[in-house]
Amino acid sequence: MSLFAVFLFLAAVGLVVAAEWPRIAPRIGIDSSTRRVRKRRKSHLRVVENDTDDFARAVERDLANLPTIDPRERRKN
Repeated sequence: MSLFAVFLFLAAVGLVVAAEWPRIAPRIGIDSSTRRVRKRRKSHLRVVENDTDDFARAVERDLANLPTIDPRERRKN
């Protein structure tokens, strides 16, 4: 076998492994440590209740505080 044929074979095997990795990883167990870390990190998260009233008031307040430009003043310049 030539060196080029060995290289092509290894490249093909690598490509197949990369393409099938999502199906292979859970079976091997490599993914389990990542899953545990992610579960631990997300354990302190909570669902935020519907705060649309507070949000709407905050948006209205921010819009009211925006500086405005009077179109008539702009034409004078």
